[in-house]
Amino acid sequence: MQRRTFLALSSVTALALVVGYKTKVKAPITTVKNALPIPVLLHPRKRDDVSHYDLNIQEAKHTFFEGILTGTYAINSTYLGPTLLMQNGDKVSVNYTNNLQETITMHGHGMHVPPSMDGTAHQPFAPNQIFSAQYTVNQKACTNWYHPHTMDKTAPQVYQGLAGLIIIEDEESKALDLPKRYGVDDIPLILQDRNFSNGQIDYEPSMMDIMHGYTSDTFITNGAIEPTLDVEAKEIRFRILNGSNSSVYTLGFSNGRSFKQIATDNAFLEAPIALTKLTLSPAERAEIVVDLSDAKGESIVLKEYNHNKTFVTINISQDATVQTTLPSKLTTLEKFAVKTAVRTRPFVLSGMMGNFEINGKSMDINRIDERVPLGDVEIWEIRNDMMVDHNFHIHATHFMLTERNGSEAKVPANEKGYKDVVYIPANESVKFIVKMVDYKDTTVPYMYHCHFLEHEDAGMMGQFLVT
Repeated sequence: MQRRTFLALSSVTALALVVGYKTKVKAPITTVKNALPIPVLLHPRKRDDVSHYDLNIQEAKHTFFEGILTGTYAINSTYLGPTLLMQNGDKVSVNYTNNLQETITMHGHGMHVPPSMDGTAHQPFAPNQIFSAQYTVNQKACTNWYHPHTMDKTAPQVYQGLAGLIIIEDEESKALDLPKRYGVDDIPLILQDRNFSNGQIDYEPSMMDIMHGYTSDTFITNGAIEPTLDVEAKEIRFRILNGSNSSVYTLGFSNGRSFKQIATDNAFLEAPIALTKLTLSPAERAEIVVDLSDAKGESIVLKEYNHNKTFVTINISQDATVQTTLPSKLTTLEKFAVKTAVRTRPFVLSGMMGNFEINGKSMDINRIDERVPLGDVEIWEIRNDMMVDHNFHIHATHFMLTERNGSEAKVPANEKGYKDVVYIPANESVKFIVKMVDYKDTTVPYMYHCHFLEHEDAGMMGQFLVT
């Protein structure tokens, strides 16, 4: 594996780890004021009972600032990619064509698929080649996403603009009285931050940036800086993705208006959870519903509180044409009792001299780190031994948290659902319960890793076979 070579931490950089650091200051440029872009809902081509989603990965020019065309990577667009809508049970083929001048991979994050269709570093495809992820959708309704997973290059490729949503529906989700009109009262929000220099995306992380994860000073939503959204005076559903490289977002509405979280990464919560703030680390998703039926004529701002930034201003400017009533019960989740676990696997996130490791080892694509038997219920214990934040993502399936920092009581209600990413702040730990189902492969592995992308690229990743 080829990674950046880091210098030893000096006393100055050690101090920076404790007190933080400042991002680069850029000259002011006039931001384009526009409505929130809604990613196109891509309609598949049907052939032989298979739904084909055709995605062209390409260099593009996008308008973030007045009079400036910013160079980006994009998928069927000028920044980001379309939303793929799938139904549980669909046979699909997601066909990625690489029109870039570099090798890439494309991973269906959160998708329950065979390892050969996972789109990891083991499935690279070169310029002018096509990778088709072919599978039968086999999971509950949720909001997932797709993005590069290229060895050592995931961070810059995502930062340049490569990401898009995958929405899965099932019979249960379609029967619930929830906002379902995509782009009207069911709104996707891909939240990111980017640095710009002279109007161009600036990805030049220093050693300290990589140690912390590359965070940025301009906050964007669906590819727009501080856009506006006009909605009806009714319940509005937001499907939120923290699509940043390494920023942790604490989100809420500027007037303190409460909302209800209805879903975590991989499924509905069993019941809505009332909140005024929501924290998401990179790659985590949440679906929320906010009732704006009493707010006609008002405007509210979706804020990021850690940095006091605006993601989107919401104008409640229209009368409701369709009303919904959020159900008090959403689903029943299959749960595994801790006592049924046959083993506990420890994973320690650590680093020294700039090398990121899991269980004392940096990523090696030729090494299998774990072998996980199909059908076994297991506890995975993840401990962050560093002074910087991390999170932990597992491919292949989802999990449920059982403990935070040694206590079941410290798992908040809105994290008691199916997840594939969990936030682990500095010097903290989590346990989750997990079971591998459906797919096994004696040669092609799945991945687990920190989803702070600079940490992943710098070695905080491992591989496991389902046996």
